[in-house]
Amino acid sequence: MPREHPNQEPAPTTPPGPVAGLLLFPGAGADRDHRTLVAVEQALAPLPVRRADFPGRAAGRKAPERAPVAIAHVRAEADRFASDLGVNPDRVLLGGRSFGGRMASMAVAEGQPAAGLVLLSYPLHPPGKPDRLRVEHLPDVDVPVLAVSGERDPFGTPAELTAHLATLGGPFELVLVPGDHAPRDDGRVADAVARWIARA
Repeated sequence: MPREHPNQEPAPTTPPGPVAGLLLFPGAGADRDHRTLVAVEQALAPLPVRRADFPGRAAGRKAPERAPVAIAHVRAEADRFASDLGVNPDRVLLGGRSFGGRMASMAVAEGQPAAGLVLLSYPLHPPGKPDRLRVEHLPDVDVPVLAVSGERDPFGTPAELTAHLATLGGPFELVLVPGDHAPRDDGRVADAVARWIARA
């Protein structure tokens, strides 16, 4: 759902093209082979997609990194992926599931260049704790954003997502699919990402 800014032309809801690739990170406790991330990669072929683990998971730990460590890792991986593709980092889309998407959004808010963000099942707050919001950085995100979430996601209801994504510094689109925090229909999620990128 695009958002318009007063006294300006309507902002596009697609990332600036051409997009050179998509870098995805998993949720807390998952790894780069999470089924949804794999489905997105398959749906976007032949666009280059890299699925990256966080350091702790690669070392066998299940608990997620502290945010500063995870954000630094996102920035390093984004720069490495752009270098491997032979493009500037602002040609690369960043994102991921849950914790991974949140860390990617925080990296962009802290200045990491990106073509846009793909946020799958973004965790606005812990389940049952809507007062513990994780949204302070959103106004500093000034790139196009696609958010895809389950209609019954306990980490953020459709109404909550709509309200808080409206604080983003750039244009956004929210796509709701059947399911909770881990929608079973990966095809619906992947198709939403593919259609958004195809409009670039």
